[in-house]
Amino acid sequence: KIHSSIFGIGHRLLPYLFHHKIHLRTSELTQYINMKTSAIIAAIACTSASAFAPASTVSRQNTALNLKVGETAPDFALEDQNGKTFKRSSNKKPLVVYFYPADSTPGCTVQAKAFQSDVQSIRQKYRADVVGISGQGAESKQKFAQELGLDFSILADENDAVRKEFGVPKAAFGFLPGRVTYVLDRAGVCTGVYDNFADAASHTQYAKDTLENMPLDDSWVVPPKVGDFDFGSGFLDSFLKPRF
Repeated sequence: KIHSSIFGIGHRLLPYLFHHKIHLRTSELTQYINMKTSAIIAAIACTSASAFAPASTVSRQNTALNLKVGETAPDFALEDQNGKTFKRSSNKKPLVVYFYPADSTPGCTVQAKAFQSDVQSIRQKYRADVVGISGQGAESKQKFAQELGLDFSILADENDAVRKEFGVPKAAFGFLPGRVTYVLDRAGVCTGVYDNFADAASHTQYAKDTLENMPLDDSWVVPPKVGDFDFGSGFLDSFLKPRF
């Protein structure tokens, strides 16, 4: 059974990679197959044990993945390419969080370039920001950011701890880390989820469309002035006692 499962993995994965033009080194493919083989063996062991486990124990293992719209995103603090720590809960504006498989790979390069092209308009029009997250370390992030001239944060999620907290679904039958974008409002509540592994460039447009439909937050607007009168919080005082 184990042998046929491993054969089935290769049989399903290779056509997928060919169809989506995903290029992996032999060592990478071997690593993924080895990881999946271990998972199959563990799953068989768990299945045998679960037959004798209480029903409540088994049901807890069927938790659905993926942060959902309306749920608050997990808090996290990760180092970016500049050695600075980005903390989700310290961010007080809408945030696009996109998870990508790996630095300097073809699809992830396309995706990063797309966000780089739009990041200034996202900041100016929607008063939002963008962060990318993948499992490589800060050194890899620095190299990737320098290659593309990125001026938004890409965060080092070593051991995929934050990816697991968000419950990001995997791609390619579970072989590859998923490419998923989450759009959060100022409070960290998820307003949109976009899961598209193959079309890396489309994530930017989805993020902008979701931000466009987000209720306008005018807390950043500077109160206008007319003549000597200040229409901000001190309007009444200004009206009664004009400044000279």
